[in-house]
Order: sequence, then structure tokens, then C-alpha cells
Amino acid sequence: MSKQRQEDDGLLLGRNPVREALQRAPRRIEKVLLQQGGADLSEIRRLAEHAGVQLQYVPAGRLNQLARGLNHQGVAALTSPVAYVEVHEMLEDIAPVREAVAARKPRVLVLDGIQDPFNFGAILRTAVAAGTAGVIIPGRDMAPLNAAAMKASAGTAGRIPIARVADLSETIYQLKERGYWVAGASPSGDVSVWEMDWNRPVVIIIGSEGGGIRRRVLEACDYSVRIPLSGPSESLNASVAAGILLFAAAREENA
Repeated sequence: MSKQRQEDDGLLLGRNPVREALQRAPRRIEKVLLQQGGADLSEIRRLAEHAGVQLQYVPAGRLNQLARGLNHQGVAALTSPVAYVEVHEMLEDIAPVREAVAARKPRVLVLDGIQDPFNFGAILRTAVAAGTAGVIIPGRDMAPLNAAAMKASAGTAGRIPIARVADLSETIYQLKERGYWVAGASPSGDVSVWEMDWNRPVVIIIGSEGGGIRRRVLEACDYSVRIPLSGPSESLNASVAAGILLFAAAREENA
């Protein structure tokens, strides 16, 4: 696998390439993989932790499989074709002060642990189509923004700012301080999506495909919103649920 093939696959191998990427473009790195029981990689670990990039220790066999014959030196990095943004920069660009938030009534999407890259990409495509101002995701336990996600987004992933944060709950409280109302999707929500007052600055939270929104994150919400189901199905795909909520929230603007 050539260096160009590595880059096309969203993969960096070796200490120097990974170190340089962490120093120069950490917002494009999804995850750093370090070999269990390998050589001292404390500098790379320190750079990753400082940049808020997820670290994972893996067996040598996993790295060998990724490298396909190239020398990985015990370290690899998975990269994204789109650079993440800092959450405070994104929110400043959307509406810099509380008064601007109230006047513009932006819609922000939070994804709490989507696992499938195809769902991630499809949600991004829907978010762009619905006029969503920005997307916030956790730094851990989240599908990567890789080639599969980019394909599912039909190339729209680069058209919306995506911020990666260490603590979703803390970020939600920051959003509320800025004047946003926070609505988390839940099958047992206390208000229907059709009865919810969307005519306000709103943050919509979609949970993981299997477990939904984590308890701590749901507790930080102002509302839990349900999508009433008429048929025998007990739940909707995360991407479908996101589309219903995002366009329900956008209807006031498009009315």
C-alpha cells in the first residue's frame, strides 16, 4: 500500500507521519491506534491527549492488518476527509451572543454515539437539507467521518460545521446558557414531535442506534420528544428519526 493509498484510505502509518498530523492538523484525526506492549510512544500519546483525539491500544495483529505489509512502527491514525471545528468557534459563527441566538433561532444537531458510518453520513445529508446550523458529536464512541460516511452524505458533509467535544453534557449546558432549548429524541418522550414548540433556538439530540441517548445527556435536556408510531414497529432508524425531527423543527422557518 503506497503513501497515496494510505491517504486515500484515511490511514496514516508510522511515528513521524502520525506525529506531524497531530501537530499540524489534529482536527482531521479520528483516532490514534497504539500497539499494546509496543515501544515507548509517550510523545504521540501526549499529543493526542492534548488535541482531544481518541486513543486506542490494539494488538499488533490489528495494526498489521491495517498496514498490509508496510512498517507501522506500532502506531496508526485514522483520518477524516473533513476537518472538525472547535465548538466555541462554531457557535460564535452561528450566533455570537444570546440576543443573536434569540433573533436567528438557529437549529443545532447533537449526535450521541451514532455507531454506523452510513447512518452518520445520511444524518449529515438530512441536516444540510433541513438548514441545520451545525452538528456536535462526542469525541468517543462515535462512528468515524470516513469514506463510507462521506458517501452516505452524498458529499454534503463538508457543507456543515461539525464539532467534536469531550463532554456532551457540559456542552449542552453551555448551549442552554447561550439561549438554546434542548430536545432529546426518546420513544417515551413527554411531548410529541407534532406538539413541540419548535419556534425557538433549538438543539435536537439523537441517540445511538441501540441504546438511544445516554441517561446523563437526556437528563440535561429541557424536553424529551417522541415520534408517535401508528404501526407495529417499536422504533425508527436513527437517520429516519433525525430527518423527522429536523424537518419538523424547520417547518416554522419554511411556513
